[in-house]
Amino acid sequence: MSPKLTSDAEIGKGHYATKQIFCKDRLIAWSHRRRFEIGIRLARRFHGKRILDYGCGDGTFLALLHATDMPPAESVGAELDDFQVNDCRERFGQRPGLRFERIASLDTESHRGAYDGVICMEVLEHIVALDAVIDRLWRVLADEGTLIVSVPVETGLPLLVKQNVRRIAGWRGIGDYPGTSPYTLHECCASVFAGRQPHLTRTAHVGGDAPFYDHKGFNWMALRTRLCQCFDVQQTVASPVPWLGPHLATQVWFVATKKRTPAS
Repeated sequence: MSPKLTSDAEIGKGHYATKQIFCKDRLIAWSHRRRFEIGIRLARRFHGKRILDYGCGDGTFLALLHATDMPPAESVGAELDDFQVNDCRERFGQRPGLRFERIASLDTESHRGAYDGVICMEVLEHIVALDAVIDRLWRVLADEGTLIVSVPVETGLPLLVKQNVRRIAGWRGIGDYPGTSPYTLHECCASVFAGRQPHLTRTAHVGGDAPFYDHKGFNWMALRTRLCQCFDVQQTVASPVPWLGPHLATQVWFVATKKRTPAS
């Protein structure tokens, strides 16, 4: 990620940017920066088009994308709560082509098929009502549009690496890692050797505007199977090192097109 992008003062104020791309742990910062770099490269196809960032967080990705030489014509960032939306509006609301709305507004008719591209980064792993969200992504995407999704890899060998990095970061008081979701030996083995089906019963947490899952038990392969009911996945990209492939990655990207009629 170029110094020009990461030196943006308003990006540096973002609560997610602070604990991710500007994290004091160099490994965590490098991994997240690589994720953003890959996301920006994939999103260059939306130059001059209209896009939605579903679950935009602190607006970091859209701000970075609009700072490139191939920005979208218009971008909408959507979040669940007023705090996030208002924070993004305060920091980025005066930038041409950028606006922010509540996710609830996406269910109005004006958003149906309105976006050439929909981006959803590190969101679906937390969603309890997954079918409703995937259906919403399908509705707002234009018929010829492209969906780009990124989720963490919490299975296989990457899980062991990530849990240790999180534990060490927690010991150092860095980021959101004061501790990690504990795994029993059985749960750990099930996660390391997980297949394409959900492998653990996940526990929903209550907080904010909706219940949510943490990372424990998330299976990116099972999510891909669910996405394929509504979308044709054209490309799978690993991050932070693409040539390692998703089974040895910390994050995975899906690039997909919209099916005319979702599978039941």
